[in-house]
Formats: sequence, C-alpha cells, structure tokens
Amino acid sequence: MVIDEIGYLPITRTGAMLFFQLLSRRYEHASTILTSNKGFEDWGEIFGDDVMAAALVDRLVHHCHIVNIRGNSYRLRQHRDLARRPRPTPPPPLGGRPPRRPPAPHRAQPPTRVPDSPATSVPHSIGIDTGQ
Repeated sequence: MVIDEIGYLPITRTGAMLFFQLLSRRYEHASTILTSNKGFEDWGEIFGDDVMAAALVDRLVHHCHIVNIRGNSYRLRQHRDLARRPRPTPPPPLGGRPPRRPPAPHRAQPPTRVPDSPATSVPHSIGIDTGQ
C-alpha cells in the first residue's frame, strides 16, 4: 500500500485512530510506503495524540528503510521549466490582415529560489516497511 503526503491535510481524531488500526494490522504482514514533508516529531500534532503517534512511528520504523530527500520540489521545478520554454511563433497569415491575438493567459510565476528557503527546499521522507 502507498500512502502519499501524510500530514498534508488535517486528520480527524477518528481518522487518526482508523489509520493507526490499519497500519497496526499491516505491521509485519505487508509492505507499506509512506511519504510526508513532516518529520516524525510533528506526527503527534498531525494525529492529535502524541502517544498514538509514537506507537505508530515505532511500528513503521521497526522494519523500515527511510529515504530523506532534500531539494527543490519536482512540481515547482517542472512549472519553472515550462515557464521558461519559448512559445512557438504562429505562421504568418496567407493574406489580408493578421488575425488578432487573444490575450495571454495569466500564468503564476514560481517563487524565486532562495538557498534553503522553505518554499523551495522541502524535506520529503519516504518510509518503506518491508513487512518482515
């Protein structure tokens, strides 16, 4: 099972309890991949219960490979690359007046890269529980 972006959206108390039960049942029986931009120290706040979060993290890291990725967000990098790509020039009209160009759509500009800025340098943790 792959669970992406733990902590990105708020989790209700009931949701946190169900998530804990799900992962507790999978513990040592099946592989699980989790991604998050939050460190384990923040999981108590995410789940609303420090004790439950500590028990969950304990189960997750027991047979786990943790991959920490630091650097620019792939989504921001792709957006920046698309914004820098030159636009193709339309061919000239075959006769008469040139057609009116529609206004260019508004494009959000990616943030300016500042070294080690939280907006562009996001830690990503990927935990892979081998289920063994």
